[in-house]
Amino acid sequence: DVQLQASGGGLVQPGGSLRLSCAGSGFDFSRYALSWVRQAPGKEIEWISSISSTDGRTYYADSVKGRATITRDNTKNMLYLQMNGLNPEDTAVYYCAKSPYSRWHGGTPTELATRGQGTPVTVSS
Repeated sequence: DVQLQASGGGLVQPGGSLRLSCAGSGFDFSRYALSWVRQAPGKEIEWISSISSTDGRTYYADSVKGRATITRDNTKNMLYLQMNGLNPEDTAVYYCAKSPYSRWHGGTPTELATRGQGTPVTVSS
């Protein structure tokens, strides 16, 4: 079974940084594009970043562009998201998602459907 376990969330002050991690298992990690999504209280899932498997190209939502960096380590089956300049609007549960494709296709629902347990991030003073 595909398993995705996000970690690294917590309480951070505005302007602070966090590095989220996601451990993947049960599939050939290196073959698939991976994404980070988040869900704020009372809101729908929001795609925030993806990384392709074939060429490592990265993609970001406007809401995090310039503040987030997505990386992957296929030798460790790990996905990461470095977030800087956090603000209260970044408060959400963050999930990693496995795409059925090797390349990013625009963050379609199909690409984001396979998600594991999330990690909560609270940005507050």
